[in-house]
Amino acid sequence: MKNRYHYASVLKALEELKAMDFIVDFNLQEETIMNNPANYQILHIYRYEGESNPDDEAIVYGIKSNTGEKGVFVAGFSPNSESEAAQVLFELSIKGNKH
Repeated sequence: MKNRYHYASVLKALEELKAMDFIVDFNLQEETIMNNPANYQILHIYRYEGESNPDDEAIVYGIKSNTGEKGVFVAGFSPNSESEAAQVLFELSIKGNKH
């Protein structure tokens, strides 16, 4: 399945995903994501670009785990704000587009 990209504010993205039952905060599970990336599928990607400052860019992932949990992961989009888990998710999103 191809990832679906949406352009909205971070708050709007979180509201839309919550309405679709994406309720788990995967930011609290960064280490698990980094150690087991194959256990996660990215279903939605929301990218927000700040109006004046590139450092305001953010990306919100709508993720489903292999156990059926659906949730979100919010990451800064600038190179200096990315966590290792955010980098793993970015790589997963690229792989997801190749199918």
